[in-house]
Amino acid sequence: MKAELLAPAGNLKKLKLAFLFGADAVYLGCKDFSLRTYAENFTDEELSEGIAYAHVRGKRVYVAVNIFAKNADLPALERRLKFLEEAGADGVLVSDPGVFRLARRVAPSLPIHISTQANTQNYEAAAMWSELGAKRVVLGREVSLEEIARIHEALPRLELEAFVHGAMCISYSGRCYLSDYLEGRSSNRGACAQPCRDAYELRRKKGGELLSAEEDGRGVYLLNSKDLNMARHLGELSAAGVCSFKIEGRMKSEYYLATTVNSYRRILDTGWSEALGEELETLTHRQYTTAYAFGKNGDTVSADGSQISGTCDFIAIVLGYERGRVQVEMRSRFFEGDVLEILSPTENFTKRVTVEDLRDGEGSLCPDAKLVQARYSFKCPLPLREGDILRRRRVHTMTLCPAPFAKIEAGKKTFEIRLNDEKRRAVKVGDTIEFTETESGKKMRVAVESLQTFATYKDLLHALPPAACGYDAGEKASPHDMDAYYPPEKQEKFGFLAIGVKLL
Repeated sequence: MKAELLAPAGNLKKLKLAFLFGADAVYLGCKDFSLRTYAENFTDEELSEGIAYAHVRGKRVYVAVNIFAKNADLPALERRLKFLEEAGADGVLVSDPGVFRLARRVAPSLPIHISTQANTQNYEAAAMWSELGAKRVVLGREVSLEEIARIHEALPRLELEAFVHGAMCISYSGRCYLSDYLEGRSSNRGACAQPCRDAYELRRKKGGELLSAEEDGRGVYLLNSKDLNMARHLGELSAAGVCSFKIEGRMKSEYYLATTVNSYRRILDTGWSEALGEELETLTHRQYTTAYAFGKNGDTVSADGSQISGTCDFIAIVLGYERGRVQVEMRSRFFEGDVLEILSPTENFTKRVTVEDLRDGEGSLCPDAKLVQARYSFKCPLPLREGDILRRRRVHTMTLCPAPFAKIEAGKKTFEIRLNDEKRRAVKVGDTIEFTETESGKKMRVAVESLQTFATYKDLLHALPPAACGYDAGEKASPHDMDAYYPPEKQEKFGFLAIGVKLL
């Protein structure tokens, strides 16, 4: 089987978005019997529409029915399984042996995938499921690459699926009672309240004395797992026998879905690159980990409880394009003159556009797009398509020559002077710039504390004396030298940008 990229679909809109950005298959839940009851999920009509939409495009839909069932659930489960078979679902994910047995009896043509909740971690367990009629096993997240290879060697015809990206449960394959105990919401029936993400104080009673595990350098988030990221290791997973690469996140945003699918699709098609890996840094996430892929790993807890802010803001999703104008639905506030970056499965990926002639849904000029999920339009030279996403960078990458790099690194430089071309016009106060030193490749991050724009270099020199820019006397270029380097017509088009920076 060709390697499959498997994406989460929390609703019908996200199903279509996942396929647009390159997923081969999606997994989803109906309104009952899946482990994400607080996701929007699918009605029967939406599921039928989603399956038809997928099959026309040669894609697949798998449906989670992976609760641990009680006796009272069984009659409705039987009806659900029969419906999935009739609707043409490409597989059903189950954890409970009773649900497995029921599916085999009442929906014999419905392929069965064993959920990660079943905690399959060895070839004997995998063989049992295969002999009972399972087509695929979603391996427990505690299984290493070496162990995956051993399972595949023993059962070469059994499909193996593994998670490659997203949030992880701290408990063994997600089989946790903490939420049920503390909140009365059972994670094994889809209602997890995620109490593992909270801070805890641990106290131990020993010989009548209470001993507290107090906060130290590792923090007090004792049960908070890091996020999985296997983007760099897809080739190794494939070589071990994994045929389906699964992304977590049925309750995540459209931006998360598009970004992860786009990145993993391109890595699968063209191979790993730092640029594609950096795409996953545009998302807000906990620290990344490879979990247990390379054996025992004692560093999977995100002990401080914090998340890393993504390098981009999700600004808008494209609704359509006509006569040089793009219509969008707003997600974060943006303005006339903003420079936005394109997230797309097409060749427009990472290209930038400047917001010009911004208008609201009534067609009136509107320099400030501030109404959440309202419709706006603006001039755009690139033919964007429905489902493309516009984002605004908060961490910008630039190169810098050795001398000014060293001065900023030493904390002596107040302003870095850069030609204000289209890329640099995207910079805002509060953003971060990551400078790469041109000769050594060394990197440094600075915060943008102030911005000033000037039409010409001569104007800049007049307004900002050398000392204010961190230069020594005579170190600054003369207007004549700058005119030779940047012709006046280019200066007139772009101007100059003085960036007040603070070393981070």
